[in-house]
Amino acid sequence: MATPHIACEPGDIAPLVLMPGDPKRAERIARTRMEGARLVSDVRGIGAWTGTIDGVPMTAMASGMGVPSLSIYATELFTQFGVERICRVGTCGGISRKVAVKDVVVASAAHTNSSVATIDVPGVSLSLTASFDMLRGAVDAARASGKRVHVGPVYTSDLFYSSRMDIVPALDKLGTLGVEMEAAGLFACALAAGKEAAAVLTVSDHLFDGSGDLTSEERESLFQDSLEAAIGALKA
Repeated sequence: MATPHIACEPGDIAPLVLMPGDPKRAERIARTRMEGARLVSDVRGIGAWTGTIDGVPMTAMASGMGVPSLSIYATELFTQFGVERICRVGTCGGISRKVAVKDVVVASAAHTNSSVATIDVPGVSLSLTASFDMLRGAVDAARASGKRVHVGPVYTSDLFYSSRMDIVPALDKLGTLGVEMEAAGLFACALAAGKEAAAVLTVSDHLFDGSGDLTSEERESLFQDSLEAAIGALKA
């Protein structure tokens, strides 16, 4: 049964979903990495493509930007379409000096200023974490490819343009690897639905050293590194 945001039947969506932020990137995954890919939904320009990757049925569908957008799609996928696992695949800005541009980050948890960490249990800030088996699968896949991979928490911000840069040193001191805008929402949706989630990110720029002036070709190459790790997470 279709929802307001996904116009297809439950069987049209695979149990395993790759979720970049950008709809064009979801289409690129389908066209370059999927076999037998078919467009099963395209509401509001958010295409859902289903096919197989390495013989395993998967769907590639974008989340849009930010926790609110991702939460709509992830909730509907988990609760209405029989999805068991979603892996966010995208980029982040580096915070920790241990990470460098072009490295892969596998998020073990997501700190956040979003209300998703507090809204369900007043007075408690939930620990929003990735699923262990998916986490292990992503790390194994990234390491097997020879890429530099880091495992640790990221910071999910509700604001892309924020004046609160004063919190960054504290996040760094607490071992936060990078900043992005969706992982906490995905982890929260998975925990609420009793399903599994992970986030694999490529460091596209760095908050401290100012690096990250990459060409479009370099960005696509970087994305491929995180994509293969995300596929490993879903297959684990």
